[in-house]
Amino acid sequence: MIWLLFLAVAALAVAPLAFALLRPPRLTGRLEADRALYRAQLAELERERESGRMDEAAHRAAVTEVQRRLLASPAAAAAPGAGRGGALLAAMLFLVPALGFGLYLWRGHPEIPAAPYRERAEAAAQDEALLAMLRQRLEAAPQEGEAARQGWILLANAERGRGRTEAAIDAFARALSIRFDGPLAAELAELRIGQGELDAAAALLARALSAEPEAPRLRYLSGLLEARAGRSENARATWRALLDQAPPDAPWRALVERRLQELP
Repeated sequence: MIWLLFLAVAALAVAPLAFALLRPPRLTGRLEADRALYRAQLAELERERESGRMDEAAHRAAVTEVQRRLLASPAAAAAPGAGRGGALLAAMLFLVPALGFGLYLWRGHPEIPAAPYRERAEAAAQDEALLAMLRQRLEAAPQEGEAARQGWILLANAERGRGRTEAAIDAFARALSIRFDGPLAAELAELRIGQGELDAAAALLARALSAEPEAPRLRYLSGLLEARAGRSENARATWRALLDQAPPDAPWRALVERRLQELP
């Protein structure tokens, strides 16, 4: 009986989302969606801080990370309407939990304890082996074409997520050697700035800005590089020019303004 209650609660939880998906579609641009997500994340971080579950330093770091992600997101064209795809997704919201519930009743074992440290360590070792295998295959494959480039990007993001900055830098550099573009150059330049490799970062940003001189993230990173190099006036001029040309509701304004205030 209790499992039926859990299933009913799950259905009630996804019902509002299903209703939203089945409503007539409204075209929404990528930038507008990113801003809505940004505001929701900031509100959640503020609630965490006010409740005492997050101290000021952690709150500032989390806010900065959210703003950095938004600054990196492209302002894409309007997304297509939901239509039949929305109805299918809404149906899946009910079918997937029901299928999962059925599989759990058939094969589930709630009495099994949590995985011990040894098993988690073995899983981590398997992940390491998969990354090593991916790197070996990428190094052995022809270093041209979009497939190889996407493979290096995948490896770079995985290495960065595991905190291995040098490995991530190497993988991003290999992807850029196949085809150069501004957003990927910004990813690599940001890592190099964090590592103190300012000359290499400056070369990347100069090349990217020559093709995309108005890209906000590239201009922000240029200011960050100047600040890290001790050229505070140059950083101040770069960031002020970026703010002057940005729309008043640009969600990354707070990040740039805070950086300006931190300059000596």
